[in-house]
Amino acid sequence: MPNTAPELELDAYLRLNRASIAEWLAAIRELSGCDDIDCSLFEGSGHQVGALSTLTTERGRLICLYAAEGMEITGCRATEPVFLLPRAGNPEIATRDEPWQYLSGLALAWPEDRFRLRLTPRSRVLIVRLEPDFSAPVVPDASDACLSNYEELITCYLHRAPFFRDDSDAIRLTNELFCNLTRPPVKSDFACQCPKLDRRLLRAIEKIRYEPGWDFNLQELASHSGVSERNLYYLMKRETGMTPYRLYQRNRLLRVRQRLVDCQCDVPHISWYAADAGFSHLGRFAALYREHFGELPSETVQWRRNLQGIGAGKPIVEEPDLLMS
Repeated sequence: MPNTAPELELDAYLRLNRASIAEWLAAIRELSGCDDIDCSLFEGSGHQVGALSTLTTERGRLICLYAAEGMEITGCRATEPVFLLPRAGNPEIATRDEPWQYLSGLALAWPEDRFRLRLTPRSRVLIVRLEPDFSAPVVPDASDACLSNYEELITCYLHRAPFFRDDSDAIRLTNELFCNLTRPPVKSDFACQCPKLDRRLLRAIEKIRYEPGWDFNLQELASHSGVSERNLYYLMKRETGMTPYRLYQRNRLLRVRQRLVDCQCDVPHISWYAADAGFSHLGRFAALYREHFGELPSETVQWRRNLQGIGAGKPIVEEPDLLMS
């Protein structure tokens, strides 16, 4: 099955793709902790309603919603302040009995608000849900100036997200984001330190991301980028924190994850997907997968199967080599 996941923030934590309305609703309820959330599709919408990625730490949760079809989500509430940031399309929001308004920038919903979201086809919205800070809780400032600074902070974080070195790096940077969102923003402190990537580096990154059949060759990659091998290595290390091979390896793992998320067969062929992506040693693949995504390949598959009520509570049996770490 080809990888057809949309461009999505936090794609390393893709959980759902080409979801049915039942799966979509089950996922939203589980991740929000709100059982009375409901979702209705616009007239004429199809059966595959969207995709979803989520990253959770002890300080909060990030959820990126992608609506393949037009929909309205109602009954949303939270026990802590929730940030909502539009990333594509023309999403709308309504709180309490207020009229619909375009979600044109970062918005902050309070626990007493029961907000609704209206998503047009191919809309993307990032939801940032904070957990209580047990030591010294601070309520975010909702003034326009502060929201603008918070938005810049979140945008900078998302700029760095494609270059998480592994799961521990993702957790560390995400916790930093949550900490900064619970203190008064200062423009000089929160200014985005993520300039546009060098165009030569972008050529290398695009080749790695969008040519799945390409086998890593630093000399070829450097020639394609228009720099020497040495310069490409240090340029990528300086601007992304990753070496060219590390980025190549991570993108191969991402392709496997997309296939696992999409997998709806009774017995997922995890070893086939790994081999297709160039991982010949399955035990090493399982260890790398857990290092990058914080879970085993079987756990990725099981999460969606649980939404569907297929084999809930029953672990997926993998080939013996895949259980090695």
